[in-house]
Amino acid sequence: MNTQFRKSLPGTKLDYFDARAAVDAIQPGAWAKLPYTSRVLAENLVRRCDPATLNASLSQLIERKRDLDFPWFPARVVCHDILGQTALVDLAGLRDAIALQGGDPALVNPVVPTQLVVDHSLAVECGGFDPDAFDKNRAIEDRRNEDRFDFINWTKKAFKNVDVIPPGNGILHQINLERMSPVIQAVDGVAFPDTLVGTDSHTPMVDALGVIAIGVGGLEAESVMLGRASWMRLPDIIGVELTGKPQAGITATDTVLALTEFLRKQKVVSSYLEFFGEGASHLTLGDRATISNMAPEYGSTAAMFYIDEQTIKYLKLTGRDDELVKLVETYAKETGLWGEALKTAEYERVLKFDLSSVVRTIAGPSNPHNRVPTSELAARGISGVVENEPGLMPDGAVIIAAITSCTNTNNPRNMVAAGLLARNANARGLTRKPWVKSSLAPGSKTVTLYLEEAGLMPELEQLGFGVVAYACTTCNGMSGALDPVIQKEVIDRDLYATAVLSGNRNFDGRIHPYAKQAFLASPPLVVAYAIAGTIRFDIEKDVLGIDSNGQPVTLKDIWPTDEEIDALVASSVKPAQYNKVYIPMFAKQEDDGVKVKPLYDWRPQTTYIRRPPYWEGALAGARPLKGMLPLAVLGDNITTDHLSPSNAIMLNSAAGEYLAKMGLPEEDFNSYATHRGDHLTAQRATFANPTLKNEMVRDADGKVKAGSLARVEPEGKVTRMWEAIETYMERKQSLIVIAGADYGQGSSRDWAAKGVRLAGVEAIVAEGFERIHRTNLVGMGVLPLEFQPGVNRLTLALDGTESYDVIGERTPRSTLTLVVNRRNGERVEVPVICRLDTAEEVSIYEAGGVLQRFAQDFLESAKAA
Repeated sequence: MNTQFRKSLPGTKLDYFDARAAVDAIQPGAWAKLPYTSRVLAENLVRRCDPATLNASLSQLIERKRDLDFPWFPARVVCHDILGQTALVDLAGLRDAIALQGGDPALVNPVVPTQLVVDHSLAVECGGFDPDAFDKNRAIEDRRNEDRFDFINWTKKAFKNVDVIPPGNGILHQINLERMSPVIQAVDGVAFPDTLVGTDSHTPMVDALGVIAIGVGGLEAESVMLGRASWMRLPDIIGVELTGKPQAGITATDTVLALTEFLRKQKVVSSYLEFFGEGASHLTLGDRATISNMAPEYGSTAAMFYIDEQTIKYLKLTGRDDELVKLVETYAKETGLWGEALKTAEYERVLKFDLSSVVRTIAGPSNPHNRVPTSELAARGISGVVENEPGLMPDGAVIIAAITSCTNTNNPRNMVAAGLLARNANARGLTRKPWVKSSLAPGSKTVTLYLEEAGLMPELEQLGFGVVAYACTTCNGMSGALDPVIQKEVIDRDLYATAVLSGNRNFDGRIHPYAKQAFLASPPLVVAYAIAGTIRFDIEKDVLGIDSNGQPVTLKDIWPTDEEIDALVASSVKPAQYNKVYIPMFAKQEDDGVKVKPLYDWRPQTTYIRRPPYWEGALAGARPLKGMLPLAVLGDNITTDHLSPSNAIMLNSAAGEYLAKMGLPEEDFNSYATHRGDHLTAQRATFANPTLKNEMVRDADGKVKAGSLARVEPEGKVTRMWEAIETYMERKQSLIVIAGADYGQGSSRDWAAKGVRLAGVEAIVAEGFERIHRTNLVGMGVLPLEFQPGVNRLTLALDGTESYDVIGERTPRSTLTLVVNRRNGERVEVPVICRLDTAEEVSIYEAGGVLQRFAQDFLESAKAA
């Protein structure tokens, strides 16, 4: 701690660390040019960094250099129940490993405050047209997840510094935005900016409050939990100047989908974005949060907004304590984090985006950045009226219409707009088509309170959009089973069936196994498509229905005006609603006196929670990186949904067959995501996505087959992926994966790395890696290697018959040699970049992974003591 920079914060009884003085002491006037991100990182360094290395680290920020690593100490860790539970299972397994080595397991605890919200485990088995949907879905969730919830309840008592928000309360990111984040922390008499890492790629949602919050894999989160610094190099900080104002009738969803397309094209992957300008000042905090939430969809690590009047207005609206609101404003203005103080900030690159250019939009059919103006749907062949037989579902049938996801349900304007559109549709006699499974799953209970206050809840319920849950649901692939009659028709007629949701992701195969593709849309558009019943419909022009007067009704006839929306938001959304929800949620729980053992009593027959194997067998041995055979040769844009899907488990899948053998009825198979605490189930999800295209598996015409398929070498036998993995595991065969660009994009899914490591994959060579997935690979002891520009699997004519070696000294971003041994005896040496980016990552990799490294350090420190 650098006490020479500790000062009193005017108007308070708190101190703060003056990062401006520290920076300007190195280079006078430098502070004024620093972007917001650099200023927050500078404060973190001044408050937490070793004084001996402080100036060198600050110089990185001042001079915009990226040649040295510097430490970052997030103030807290937030987790949803899937990755959070998986992380805590790892820590419970680590306790067992420590105990076996003679250490004290009770000493293994998160050092950094860790908050876990159970929000990812509920499936929409009952749609929003069932008035008892919420209670029924919650009962099913509790029954299916009893093993998981038993473990989570144990963690609350067994680990220090772990707080749990139980199921049925909302979505992590929305709760974080509406109450968890104080924006400015006050601990032990010191005020400082709130910062955090979260085990979900949409953690940047709270960046909208001026809080640096980034998504990390569970393995990196575990490292931070255990008190280790998160090491980084100065990120590429890009300014995004927003100009203009949104046109009438344009929602925050339309804006963010347009921005996602724009920013993807501008190649902002792994950067920190800072939004500013006159346009930004007009955006409500809800609008900003929708933009920040989608950061992983346009590829950035963070999506920051400054602290300003909109921040203060939102803190008051959401019922924050007056003293806290005053502290946020005082601290931001005193320390240079207030918007006005950032007008002198300089960026190496500035992008401009005109908000007035945004039109009504959806994104699809398979990526969030595939934006399509609704006016162009017919021209692009996505919509267009087709003749359908009476009594049968139409081509392009919308089988799922879900208002879901914190991305959009955090925003009162979006939700009120959906309610008003439903009211107008009901008044004209329009109804939801009978094959549409509709649902409303807000990220916070406050949404229901203000919709009830506005008189809009009954209107949504009348159209089938009753509350089914306060959880992620459809956005996370937990859309539940279809009506058996509808499912049979989809299968028998091989229908092109679709989903429309107000979520943030629509990758192929994610939303539902029988929804061939999915489209992202604003909440009011979701309601409109439930009425239309098909994506083959020109939503701007076609007739939605005929009213009681015989008049045709189109979208423009029922779309609410901005004035209506704003007036109802102003009269219906109140601080008291947020306090009614959050004061009891965060009330200090009284100790019931029940103690638990420091070691978890693992249940032997569970398929949910099992002692992790990371200190056993092949994982405990060396990785020679010699004689590796390819498990898969893959193309571009391989997502973590391809690597380890999260949606429903089908009976004919490897995981489904295993669960059936374990005695689970098919109706309770649950999702892949919920079983990730049991490696025996989760391993069988590796590359289990039915849309996977492994270029090693082709038909007679040479076309790549889609499916969870592999080719076992050297015999060349094509099998299901899991059977190939089992074969290689029995042979103790080292494996490698070859891939194209943007490998591992999507959710921050540990099992996308754990699954391949347990399969025996020692290295992955790709043209490029998504940030979180690369760190997860390192955390599991898998070596990420990057082809040099212009070189790839195609230029090298790799077909999967080769074996591979990797030679060279592994140092940060060094050049190693990938040796390709072709079957004809030819040997090709290919230079590749070692994507161990920091000395810390090299250390973690060489130890075998994050947990192995911590165990070594823990036991060594115990011996020294």
